[in-house]
Amino acid sequence: MKVIGINGSPRKKWNTATLLKKALEGAASQGAETELVHLYDLTYKGCTSCFACKIIDGPSNGRCALKDDLTPVFKKIEEEADAIILGTPVYFGAASGELRSFMERLFFAPFVYSQPPRSAFPRQIKTAIMYTMNVTEELSEKFRYDVMFKSTEALLKRTFGEAETFCCYDTYQFPDYAKVIMEYMDPVKKAARRAEVFPEDCRKAFELGCRMASK
Repeated sequence: MKVIGINGSPRKKWNTATLLKKALEGAASQGAETELVHLYDLTYKGCTSCFACKIIDGPSNGRCALKDDLTPVFKKIEEEADAIILGTPVYFGAASGELRSFMERLFFAPFVYSQPPRSAFPRQIKTAIMYTMNVTEELSEKFRYDVMFKSTEALLKRTFGEAETFCCYDTYQFPDYAKVIMEYMDPVKKAARRAEVFPEDCRKAFELGCRMASK
């Protein structure tokens, strides 16, 4: 059993990365081998619409033909992973640019233009996506973030067979709020939520990892 975490945040020790690490700890507690990939350490682009992944009997049919730092990552997902967990902060109502570019290629290469559409990924694996965001749950609902959540989960299910979504709201954004202009949020309330709620989010992330590693 191998579970791979994909960190779509530029930070390696903050909210998204912390939750991913907790999830991988949960998977490891069930005996899984784990690996964490930091996308911001890699050099790559999004899908270039070359359509090499769609050529019948072509050497890259069902696989992304681009050769860059994502190539070995996709190879591990296809050949080794029993589960993958994606993680991203929410920037302006969307996943980070690095994760978005990653997902374009992750989803499009195995996508088959059949009726109905199907996936050429060779097997079913478990998947999850973890979102961290500065806004509260109420603002998330007001801004209709659920459209993004449902859309990405549907793509994960169609491509790999199984998926779940994990959301962490109202995150503590800066190590020191005194150093930034912050009139929109209350730093005192942010700190209190960080102390009271984030540990519970970490516990839930650990449990998610346990589920990803279960038979």
